[in-house]
Amino acid sequence: MFIQTELTPNPATLKFIPGRQVLASGTADYRDRAETTGSPLAQRLFEIDGVDGVFFGSDFISVTKGEGDWQHLKPMVLGAIMEHYMSDAQVVESEAGNDSAVGSYDPKDEEIVATIRDLLETRVRPAVAQDGGDITFSGFRDGVVYLHMRGACAGCPSSTATLRHGIENLLRHFCPEVQEVQAV
Repeated sequence: MFIQTELTPNPATLKFIPGRQVLASGTADYRDRAETTGSPLAQRLFEIDGVDGVFFGSDFISVTKGEGDWQHLKPMVLGAIMEHYMSDAQVVESEAGNDSAVGSYDPKDEEIVATIRDLLETRVRPAVAQDGGDITFSGFRDGVVYLHMRGACAGCPSSTATLRHGIENLLRHFCPEVQEVQAV
C-alpha cells in the first residue's frame, strides 16, 4: 500500500491520501481523543503522541499535530494508517460521520440560504478539500454567514484570508444580502 502525503496551507496539518476511499459520504472531524469513540482509525491515530486532530474526507485523512516535528510524527502516522487498512477495520463504525448540522437561520431567508449552501457545496468545499479541510454552513443572521472550519482549515494561519478574500467575496457576488462571513 502506498500512501501519498501532501502539505496543506496549515503547517500543523498534513494530508494523507491512502489511494482508497476513506468515507463514502460526508466528513468526520475529531479534535481530541474523547471524540474518537466509533472510529477505530481516529483512535489509532490519537494514540500517537503529538496528534491533536484527525479529519476524514472522502479520499483523504488530515492529521493535525500539536507538539512535535513532522519528521518524527509522519512515519508513525503513515504506519498507523497502513496498519489500519491492512486490518480491514472500518474507518468509522457508522457512516454518518459528524458532518454539519442543518444550521440556524430565519425561515424567511430560505432562498438566500439555499444559494449560500449551493455555492459552498459546488465551489468552496471541493477547493478546500484539496487542502485537506472542509467548510460547512453553520448559520445566517442579519447578513452574516457563519461557517464551521474543519480539518486543515481549523487553526490555519491563512483561514482568515480565505474567509475574507475568497469565500466572502464569492458569496457577496452571488448574494448581495451577505455582508460578512465569520468562522464559528
